[in-house]
Amino acid sequence: MEIKSSAFTNDGGIPVKYTNDGENISPPLEIADIPEGTKSLAILIQDPDSQSGIWTHWIVWGVKPEVKEIPENSIPLGATVGTNSYGEQMYDGASPPSGTHRYIHKVFALASEISLDSATTAEELMEIIEPHIIDQAELIGTYTRD
Repeated sequence: MEIKSSAFTNDGGIPVKYTNDGENISPPLEIADIPEGTKSLAILIQDPDSQSGIWTHWIVWGVKPEVKEIPENSIPLGATVGTNSYGEQMYDGASPPSGTHRYIHKVFALASEISLDSATTAEELMEIIEPHIIDQAELIGTYTRD
């Protein structure tokens, strides 16, 4: 399985447009080679370099496996947005206090459909989906604020 973006390359810089310094909209994502038997997809965007531990910027599940592309600033039809580390059900882009941080975009292929409340956090989602993960992929983007 593979996840990529037309906005940046793996280990490349995330354009300002997709950060809190810009339009603060989700980047376009493409998902390829989804395994047979996948019933749904889940997506997380997290900053592992945050001083407060892993910081979740976006959490989405219930994405249909037929979805191969998620345009910028959109949520796939029928998907649910969970609660990010800001306590909101939305995408909130990169905003490191200083220096360069990594933003890991992960996609999980799941062997079942997941129905959860939008108050669900990334930690809760991961605990629930762990036994259902068929495959996963990641894309790392970086953002620097001086």
